[in-house]
Formats: sequence, structure tokens, C-alpha cells
Amino acid sequence: MVANPSLTGRQAPVGKVHLVGAGPGDPDLLTLRAARLLMSAGLIVHDGLVDPSILAMAKPGARMVSVAKSRSRHTMKQEAINDLLVREALAGNDVVRLKGGDPFIFGRGGEEAEACHAAGVPVEVVPGISSALGAAAAAQVPLTHRDHASIVSFVAGQCKGLTDQDWSGLAGKGRTLVIFMGVATAPLISEKLIADGLTPDMPVAVIEKATRSDMRVLRAPLAGLADLVEAERVKSPALIVIGEVTAEPDHTIRALASQAGALETTP
Repeated sequence: MVANPSLTGRQAPVGKVHLVGAGPGDPDLLTLRAARLLMSAGLIVHDGLVDPSILAMAKPGARMVSVAKSRSRHTMKQEAINDLLVREALAGNDVVRLKGGDPFIFGRGGEEAEACHAAGVPVEVVPGISSALGAAAAAQVPLTHRDHASIVSFVAGQCKGLTDQDWSGLAGKGRTLVIFMGVATAPLISEKLIADGLTPDMPVAVIEKATRSDMRVLRAPLAGLADLVEAERVKSPALIVIGEVTAEPDHTIRALASQAGALETTP
């Protein structure tokens, strides 16, 4: 009996790449779709800042590949990450590419989707709560407010040519500026914004490890941003929020935790 060449020559089906947003940190803030994919995935390619409690949701035996990035060191360059996703999908594997926040807000999800489409690999994007929105909500800092801000801008504080970028008009009266990845460049950021016309006493909040149990919300005037980051030894993940909304009464998790502690010690 001669084998049917249309059957013997058939290639394995191409897998799908799921670009999944892990949200700002707390596992409870994952979307249902993200949680289901995470708990069923055979291969998870994840960022370094994804909270360990989220990674712990993966099914036993799942392959976990860290592609952590930092200012001075990359476990894997972006081109290599793109190649990894394409290679695994073409081998017939479904891949969950797990990113902090939302895949399409400073998550390089657009670059990875382009690489997959170019190779004929299907892609699904699962949105996540952006770190900016999650951090602001957890710190009870309203990014918009009828009395203080009707415009919000997101920028990356760690990028090529930072000093040459034009941020004029992004912060100031009636505006809120949210800076991702700005801890390492805090001195340049404050100098740049003041040089662009922002007043040195403009209120600033630094939100570190948003939505997590060890979250901190730190405040200073713009001129004191660099000193605050250094004195408090702020570490990533952290967001910098600049604008009058950050001067609202402090209803942060730190304050709530202090109140809870006082209640617990009351006889």
C-alpha cells in the first residue's frame, strides 16, 4: 500500500503565541483569560519583574524561560526573544509570553507581534491592567481629577536619547505625567523637566512595588526627586507620577496599614 503523500508530508500545526499582560503585580488583578492561559500553558516566557506569586500559578512541569531585562544587563536581547517565540511556535508549541502590566504599553509587545506575523505565527494579545493604572489606584492617586488634571501622558524614563526628547507640555498645570522605568535616570528626569519650565516645587509621587504587600508611596517636590530615590533606595518596579494630583491627601497603603496595625493592638 502506497502512503498518501498529502498525509506523510504534512507538517505539524503551528502553535500560537499569547502576549499576556500580568498586570501591576497582585495576582488577583490578572484577567480571567490571563489566569486560564497561565495555568494551562506548557511554555511560559516571562519578564523578570513579574511577581513570583503569579509565576507560581503555572501548572506543574511547565517550562519557564526568564528573559529578564535591566538597565545594565539583559538575559536575552529582544531579537533573541522574538526568535525564541517564533521558533517554539513553528515547532508546534503554544507559548505564553508573560509581561508585566499591559503588553502594548512599554512592553515591546508590538515588536514581538510583528516578528510572529512576519513568520506566519498566529498571535493573541491578552490585555493586562497597565502598571500606571494599577499603581495609581493602589496608591489612591487619581491620574485625572476635575480640579487638577484632565490630561495624562505616559513616557519611558529609560530610553535612548532621553535628554534630547521633547517633554515640554507633558507636565504642569492641569496635566499628569507618568514615567515608566525612571528610577535609574531620576536626576536627569528632574533636571530635564525643570529646564523645560516645570517649577521645582511641582509635587511628585514615587510608587514602588505597586499593589504588592511591600508597596511604598514616597513623595517629594520635583527638585528633590533624585535625592528621594537615592535616600530611600527605591528599586524597580517603580513608577514616577508628576503633577498636582499627587499632592492630594495621602490615602496610601502605608497609611491604611498603619491604621490596621493600630486597630489590631487596641484591647
